[in-house]
This record gives sequence, structure tokens and C-alpha cells, in this order.
Amino acid sequence: MRFQIFEAPRFMATVSLALAIMFAGPPGAAVAQVTVLLPTEGDIKATLALPGDIQRGKDAYAECQTCHRQDGSGRAKLDIPRLSGQHASVLIKQLMDIRSDLRINPEMRDYMFDSDLTLQDFADMAAYLQSLPVVGDIAQGPPELVSRGQALYASSCAGCHGEHGEGRAELFYPMIASQHYNYLLRELDLIVTGKRGNSNPAMLPILSNFSADDKRAVAAYMAQLPAPGKAMPR
Repeated sequence: MRFQIFEAPRFMATVSLALAIMFAGPPGAAVAQVTVLLPTEGDIKATLALPGDIQRGKDAYAECQTCHRQDGSGRAKLDIPRLSGQHASVLIKQLMDIRSDLRINPEMRDYMFDSDLTLQDFADMAAYLQSLPVVGDIAQGPPELVSRGQALYASSCAGCHGEHGEGRAELFYPMIASQHYNYLLRELDLIVTGKRGNSNPAMLPILSNFSADDKRAVAAYMAQLPAPGKAMPR
């Protein structure tokens, strides 16, 4: 999936993070979706209303493993992102945006409409992927740019994605820590050119001021951030 980096309004910082907690039950039990703080409608609203079942999600995800791998680690050389550990709300929004053509991804859209996946399947897969640990090699950027990227990230990205790249599930802000460098860099470019489709408008003025080296630097910094711990599903 392709993720976003933009500044949140300051008042959002006071919102209780308790709303972002997913309540996991025993193996096979339903997992409540996070209560999002942004307006939703259509398939996004409908899918977020469905509790996700981790075991069913594991079964449904079998259709996606060819590209995204069994462990959800993606394929850096093919610009296929890591999905493991990502917030379920973010995954649901991106999938539904692809279905509705808000996000430009012809390959994924064709697959989603050719498959027999239902909204419940998407809710289940999102819960399953969120529960997966971040494992496997993450493609890294130039190490000499990490320090520069850290400064850029702190000033331009941390307000939404968090100091450690953990994101905010209740605002659809993705976790960008430990994402493949080349995927991050491609998405930054797509946002600037408008070819991503569903980017938040607040991102464009920020990234438009980034040089090519700035984008490489911030992508290099994000890729090497350790991801928050995620429990392995039973």
C-alpha cells in the first residue's frame, strides 16, 4: 500500500490515544476496529464497522501472498510495500480508495474486482496484517543521508506519523517505520506529481519544498526506523 506524510492540526495532538487501541480477543475471535476521528462514508465506513477476524484474515490473505509474501514483508525490488504491522484502519482506507479509484493503482484495482473478496474479507485481512510482526529484510537507503533525513522528518513529518514513525490509526496516518526505502521514495515522488491520487492536500506544499536529495534522505531515515513491536497471531 502507498502511504502519506503530512502535518496534523495541532488540536488533534490532544485527542486520547485510547481510541486507537485494537482489542484483541482469543484466537479466531473478532477484533474491534479502531474508532476513527475523521469522517468516512461508503465502503470505508462500512468496512470499518465490521469486526475483523484474524484467523479468517489469514485465510483470505492467501490470495495476496504472491506479491506481498506470506509474512507481509513485501518485495523491495518490485516496489511492493511491507504490510505487516500496519494499522488496520490505514489498510482498509487504502484498499477502499483503490476500489473507488481515489488511489491510482490499476494492478491492485483489477485484482480486487476480479477476486471474490468481500468487505468482511478486507476487514479480516486488515486485522490479520496488523497483528503480524515486522520481519524480513527492509531495503535501506544511503546511510550517509540518514542524519539529514532525521532533521527533515522531525520538522515536516513527525507531527502526523509520530516521533518514531508509528503513525496514528484513528487519523489514518500510516506507520512508516521500517518500510522499504525505494517504495517510500517512489510514493513521495507520486505525491508531488499528483499520480498517487489519494494523497492529503497538505502534503504537497511540504514535499514541493523538498529537493531530490531531501526526499532520498527522509526516505532513508524512515526505512531504518525500527517498527513498534507486533504480536505474532496464534
